[in-house]
Amino acid sequence: MPTVLLPSSAAAFAPRSSPNVVLTRKVAPWLTATLKRVNRVKRPLNNVTQHTRCLTETLASTNAIWTLCSMMFTKAPEAELRKDENPLVEGLFNYQMVHMEAYVVHVDMVSRNEVAFKLTPETIESLVDFHKEVYSVDAAANTWDWSDKQAQLKKLQEEFVQAANKFVYRTDAEALEGLEEDGAGELLCGRSEEAKAAISGLFVPLLPPPPRVVDVLRPVPLLPSSTGPETWWHHPMPPSAPMESWKVLPPSPSPASTGDSNPNLWASLAFNEAQQPSPTPSYSQPFTTAPFSMYDNMATTSAATAPLPLPSMLVQPCSTAANMAGFGGFGGFGGFGGFGGFGGWGDFTPLPYGTTI
Repeated sequence: MPTVLLPSSAAAFAPRSSPNVVLTRKVAPWLTATLKRVNRVKRPLNNVTQHTRCLTETLASTNAIWTLCSMMFTKAPEAELRKDENPLVEGLFNYQMVHMEAYVVHVDMVSRNEVAFKLTPETIESLVDFHKEVYSVDAAANTWDWSDKQAQLKKLQEEFVQAANKFVYRTDAEALEGLEEDGAGELLCGRSEEAKAAISGLFVPLLPPPPRVVDVLRPVPLLPSSTGPETWWHHPMPPSAPMESWKVLPPSPSPASTGDSNPNLWASLAFNEAQQPSPTPSYSQPFTTAPFSMYDNMATTSAATAPLPLPSMLVQPCSTAANMAGFGGFGGFGGFGGFGGFGGWGDFTPLPYGTTI
């Protein structure tokens, strides 16, 4: 998109001067008809140069003032407005119609096909007075007080003065069809509503400072090991079913003492407290394929750590032979007397203690 170059007369606080007009090589028929309609004196319009000179002189006239739109403003701040039961009376005393007047500063039908309008000094003055005496007062009354409120309000008024003087309304070049005699005119085909919206955008609201951000200190959750209330769990565990405590066993008939100074101690322990892992065996006999003599030597070496053997384990081969011979001595069983005939087992003489089993 080509850069839009406005003339110096479109700058803020610049005095009015002749508008800048640029036309195409082939002039549109509607522009020729408009120029012939508004000029009382018949002027030749045979080429682009004649059209450009005629349009420039017409728009540069002191009477060539355009009405962009009409806006309704209040005459006083809201607190000073007249209250009446009749709305017509309120409208007559409280509101006024202000016409937004402007003049043409730029016509470009080559690159952008647009026409630019700048507000007249009288219109700018009316807008500045309304903003200072009515709009700013209402804005200050409708906002809460803070330390820099007056400074912010003054800055808002200064910015509005700059914006009103810099304001340039652009629309398509066909808006020149509303041209009248002496170069005056008004916007047609709904363009006045667009101009009203653009001028209303100059009134910026007074914004108070944003609220300060306050850091919210959240409580540190308590750990199970820390001291504090016991309600730190969000979802308490359901109570478990009661467990039967251990019953106290009757004392053993053995005269040996159990070593328990408090026999009721086991009854107070719960099931999970009384259940302890089995102790690790102190010694395990290793597997070996060595001769019996080596095994006897290993047994003798470990005699200090192994428990004392029972009497029946001292003579293992003899006790086995004695038991087998005892089966041959059961003469009281009748027909079992010849049991020793199996494989020569009857030749063994029973030992005296064989029958005690």
